[in-house]
Amino acid sequence: MRVGVVIPAFQAVATIGDVLTRTRSAVPEAQIIVVDDGSTDGGGTAAAAARETVIGHHENLGKGAALRDGIHEAIRRGVTVVVTADADGQHPPEEIPRLLRPIAEGKADLVLGARQRNHMMPLSRRFTNWLSASLASRIGGQQVRDAQTGFRAFTREVAERVQPLGDRYEFEANFLLDALRAGYRVVSVEVPTIYGGGARSHFRPWSDSWRMARAFARRIVA
Repeated sequence: MRVGVVIPAFQAVATIGDVLTRTRSAVPEAQIIVVDDGSTDGGGTAAAAARETVIGHHENLGKGAALRDGIHEAIRRGVTVVVTADADGQHPPEEIPRLLRPIAEGKADLVLGARQRNHMMPLSRRFTNWLSASLASRIGGQQVRDAQTGFRAFTREVAERVQPLGDRYEFEANFLLDALRAGYRVVSVEVPTIYGGGARSHFRPWSDSWRMARAFARRIVA
């Protein structure tokens, strides 16, 4: 497999160096593509200093826009599998080989790094995580254990054919729901639940939750 790892980054200078070092160690042959989404803290410079590919946005366009551009770049570079991971350290790069395994074995088209809903996850997020997973399972007719995770691996075909709407966090929800509706095989792999760390979350509880809720509501009423 020719693997491309897409890492959207915004104000992540405190963590991006460590994430890149660990990613390079976990998948030495992968093409790592950092999308600097209008950062002003030098995160893009840090990624460039690590000699990884950096795509820059002149202003903050949102995580969805960063993912879209990163996935397109990975396709352009000829990868056969795309991995998406966050720059804040909440997605342990050491787990990437486990996400790739079901695809390598021909058992999945899209693999989700499913976090446990345990004490490490904030209480408010446990409920929304459970609800979104339940709705995604109902909509897609397949078991989904973590519909909100951005830690994913998927084939080039999925990357090319699934073109979701949205420029912010709803992009990930739309991507998963569109892939389920298209009949792609979705498999979950348990990964550690990590919150906190050196980078501040840019998820806006009210506006981003509303966008994600709309993404699910459109599929339910369709």
